[in-house]
Amino acid sequence: MKKTTQLRNLITSSQLESIMEAHNALSAKIVEEAGFKGIWASGLSISAALGVRDNNEASWTQVLEVLEFMSDATAIPILLDGDTGYGNFNNARRLVKKLEQREVAGVCIEDKLFPKTNSFIKGEAQPLAHIDEFCGKIKAMKDSQEDDDFVVVSRVEAFIAGWGLKEALKRAEAYRQAGADAVLIHSKRSDHKEIEAFMKEWGGRHPVVIVPTKYYSVPTESFRDMGISLTIWANHNLRASIKAMQQTSSQIFQDGGLMNVEKSVSPIAEVFRLQRAEELAAAEEIYLQSTEKSENSIIIVRSPDKQSLVKEQIDQFKAVGVKETVTLEVEEDGELGSLYKAKETIGENTIFSYDDILYKTHILTELAEAKNDITVVVDADYEMDGKSRPFVKGKTPYSKLLYSKTVELVQMSARLDKQSIHGEFIGLWRVSDQGAVIVKDALEELAQREDFNQLMLADLFNHIQSFHPIAIKYIKGSWLDYETFIKVQKEGEDA
Repeated sequence: MKKTTQLRNLITSSQLESIMEAHNALSAKIVEEAGFKGIWASGLSISAALGVRDNNEASWTQVLEVLEFMSDATAIPILLDGDTGYGNFNNARRLVKKLEQREVAGVCIEDKLFPKTNSFIKGEAQPLAHIDEFCGKIKAMKDSQEDDDFVVVSRVEAFIAGWGLKEALKRAEAYRQAGADAVLIHSKRSDHKEIEAFMKEWGGRHPVVIVPTKYYSVPTESFRDMGISLTIWANHNLRASIKAMQQTSSQIFQDGGLMNVEKSVSPIAEVFRLQRAEELAAAEEIYLQSTEKSENSIIIVRSPDKQSLVKEQIDQFKAVGVKETVTLEVEEDGELGSLYKAKETIGENTIFSYDDILYKTHILTELAEAKNDITVVVDADYEMDGKSRPFVKGKTPYSKLLYSKTVELVQMSARLDKQSIHGEFIGLWRVSDQGAVIVKDALEELAQREDFNQLMLADLFNHIQSFHPIAIKYIKGSWLDYETFIKVQKEGEDA
């Protein structure tokens, strides 16, 4: 059902209905989930949320922007507190056009002069619009609407201005005849005597809307008995949020921490739920398939007889968006021979890692974002401890100035002379879609060699760099091999 039709049904219902105030998309969503059938877009609340007074200090286009978010976030109708229509008949009829474009179901305008002042601030001193002028505004609005169910409510301020029952009835009847779909009779008394007197004389000739902010202690059943069509709970979400924010801010300031407030505020997951984060995740599954990088990873298991760090690596891969991980165990075929047998698992944007290393997540994140066809991670903070390591020579040694620049691999070997070493290959590398093709072709070529099963990754890289550049991603520490990891753990236990 159209939102306009929903609102019209609320106003013309044979039973008392109610709508609840909201002042932004989040509060509108909360109102809808609470079970209300409609939303009151309060001028007071919207202006307060924007940090300005309820005196038309927020322009009508700024109010429209808030309304658009509220309408998009909800499926129930919104009735806008449209003040005086933001000007004369011409402004008011343009307002109707813009509200219909945003699927706002209706607007309530009041018979005061522009710029308006809130009815509860020096109410009796506020001048009212001339009846004929205001009726012309109503007619212009009704004539300009394209949806027959769009609702225009005319708010009578005679009681607020101290002009009495006779003037209230006179204005209400004139507005009814001008085409208003309902009249809102307003009062600032703490009882409902003015409203009751009006309803007795009105005789049910047209739907009546009330805002019982000041006479809140009157039982709702009394409104039902009087024949009221719609009650508006006009500003309580705003007022509740102000009190909650004041208490929370004061508590955090006094405590200098969050311990005493965390349990009393909504969890961040509730914020995400109200924002419909799950809908975006589902949509991404449908619409990002063709554009999203398909990241996968291959863990090269060199030491199946040892406890490895595979589980920790898989968790890290998932954290940077890698959806699928394959473990490749090195057998008698050797490092390259095993990779060759599993070459069909090498896809676009594949990350490779030895099983016996652990690294900080930022290294993996930066590697996943690498733009080169083939990128190897090299630690410039290497050690010369006599062990056989895949040392690396690049076209340029490590420098802080090279952080965003590409350095090409020259050679990788355990037998490099000390003067040529720029770092150590840590066993982590990545290929793009084109890089995957290059690696597969290189494996096919090297597979023709008799010593293929004795070849290592360094041999693969040296072969490739002879005809295609390999990029070096320099790091400074932030990783551990298995032996160092166990050593650090043991030292921690001994300490």
